[in-house]
Amino acid sequence: MEPVRTCVGCRARAPRATLTRVVAFDTQLVLDESASMPGRGAWVHATRECVDAAIRRRAFGRALRVSGSLDTQTLQNHFQRNG
Repeated sequence: MEPVRTCVGCRARAPRATLTRVVAFDTQLVLDESASMPGRGAWVHATRECVDAAIRRRAFGRALRVSGSLDTQTLQNHFQRNG
């Protein structure tokens, strides 16, 4: 049975293989493409719509249990370049 995670952007449940893991490194959001970085991770569909929704709803901070603001610029740049 394949693990299921919830996208923090659209709140839909999906197989882990179809989502991208994001972690907080200091105050910056970083893609964890190998899904092996230490610490809490937030899962999001690899679409600009889901990433934008998660940023707009401030879902990354809640999911990662980080107080204060997170730098989302690197994450936004990645998804703007890659569609």
